[in-house]
Amino acid sequence: MKYLKQMMIILAVSLMGEILHEILPLPVPASIYGIVGMFILLYTGLVKVDQIKETSSFLIEIMPVMFIPAAVGLISSWDMLKNSWLSYLTVTLVSTVIVMAVSGLITQLVIEKGGKTNE
Repeated sequence: MKYLKQMMIILAVSLMGEILHEILPLPVPASIYGIVGMFILLYTGLVKVDQIKETSSFLIEIMPVMFIPAAVGLISSWDMLKNSWLSYLTVTLVSTVIVMAVSGLITQLVIEKGGKTNE
């Protein structure tokens, strides 16, 4: 029953993101609304980490499985991609490095400013 309750909390926040996406005229994906919503709920204490910990850990553990359909889609679309695979690979690598660098810098700034850690 605990896992069902945790999943319902996560799904409710996800639904909230979908509703916000439909209501607000901004070009923001529903998943981003959901992530920001979950952050706000956790930060304010309306949802405690213990209330979603096990189910969220499980979802993170199985995350690689969620990329299988996308990989299959790429393989089945190889005829369209084969002429420009180098461009896609370059953009993917460069954007990954940029995201990692910016995330690292922001994390360092937050820690230096006295942000909380999970230690």
